[in-house]
Amino acid sequence: MTSPSRDLAEFAIRLSYDDIPAAIVEAARNAIIDSVGVMTFGSTLPWSRIVIDYARLYGSGGTSTIIGTDYKVSTPFAALANGTLAHAFEMDNLRQPSAGVHSGSTIVPSLIAVAEEVGANGRDVLAAFVAASEVMSRIGIAADNTAEKLGFHSPGLTGTFGSAIAAGRLLGLNAQQMNAAFGIAGSLCSGLLAFAKAGNGGMIKRLHTGRASEGGVMAARLAAAGFSGPDVILEGKFGFFEAFTRAPKLEELLRGLGETWETARICTKCYPCHITAHTPVRTLVELKQQHGFAGDDIAQIKVASSEKVLSHHNLTRAQDITTVQYSLPFCLATAAYRDPSDPNSFLNNPHEDAKIAALAQKVQVTLNEESLQPGSGWATRMTVILKNQAEFHGTRKDFRGAPSDPMTAAEFDAKFLRLAGTLSAEPSKLLGDIRNLEGITDMRTLLA
Repeated sequence: MTSPSRDLAEFAIRLSYDDIPAAIVEAARNAIIDSVGVMTFGSTLPWSRIVIDYARLYGSGGTSTIIGTDYKVSTPFAALANGTLAHAFEMDNLRQPSAGVHSGSTIVPSLIAVAEEVGANGRDVLAAFVAASEVMSRIGIAADNTAEKLGFHSPGLTGTFGSAIAAGRLLGLNAQQMNAAFGIAGSLCSGLLAFAKAGNGGMIKRLHTGRASEGGVMAARLAAAGFSGPDVILEGKFGFFEAFTRAPKLEELLRGLGETWETARICTKCYPCHITAHTPVRTLVELKQQHGFAGDDIAQIKVASSEKVLSHHNLTRAQDITTVQYSLPFCLATAAYRDPSDPNSFLNNPHEDAKIAALAQKVQVTLNEESLQPGSGWATRMTVILKNQAEFHGTRKDFRGAPSDPMTAAEFDAKFLRLAGTLSAEPSKLLGDIRNLEGITDMRTLLA
């Protein structure tokens, strides 16, 4: 009798670099480039410094780099810190359509940390990323976005498995050990969305991906030493899907495995706000450009979006930056008055700007029936009503950086240099090294 948990563990170990199509390797490379840039920027933020200091306090003397710094700490603490940095400002990559998986902030942090520890080569790093991405994405698809309806933050759940695969590959786990790592990872999943309803405490959201990254390293390292976990952690009684989801689609776990590449669905953010806000923000930006109005001209914004926005992101009160970034009304109000592509537009406390806070109250969110169709979860209809009674209408299904409207290599590089350039002494060299990852024989030289 087949077991999805065991079959996925076997796939995660068996996949080789030579099995992966060139386009998928390139998608993995771009995701890694994007993640290193985002982590570097994340290292500058005050809440990130708290986690960095924690990692240094308890993990000093290790071999793995906290990205954006000169600090070396033990591998689990590097994964914790870097996973937090990658999600520190809502700029990490994820899947389109959304499935609660964030490859950049759960796979890449542990991948780089373990690669530095063991001196892995670039080909192995790319193959490990793809193996982790393929399995983690299918776990997210099977969950069918129900974990967040129950109050869990999905990347804190799915990301632990992705991190375990990335770490386990580089630590040389066999299929039995990888399945044990899955069993361990299932008990390390965590992350609650209480901050979204409280309107405060949003800083905790940053830590969810850090904990997933750290948990994956722990699961893989313990499994390598012979520690065990349930071998049917995904499908078993009281397992992952029964505990964290409702009516899971278990048939999706193995569908197209090794043939349909989920890594091709990774999308890159161009705005530092929750992914559900990207299509609406792009729509508003385009309407402003086309018709020449400004924030002070707007009387009301009507936006038809998804069920997820209505249940989780229709927040008109915010007491911290994270809640602003999580709230569609606040993201639109911020974009009305500031440049949403500039991280400083969100970093400089938009919730304390009286005009932005007032406009957020004037954003009316309704359900867009089109968003219920498969693959159309980000479809948006918008009407902007000005104070002079003029009305402008816009519709969009995606944004720049989505697989349906992908960034070019030059755009990936430009985002990296913008985010990493202020800290790295040689950002262009680092970028070039990651672009030529196959040529790196020892990852310890990448961040030396």
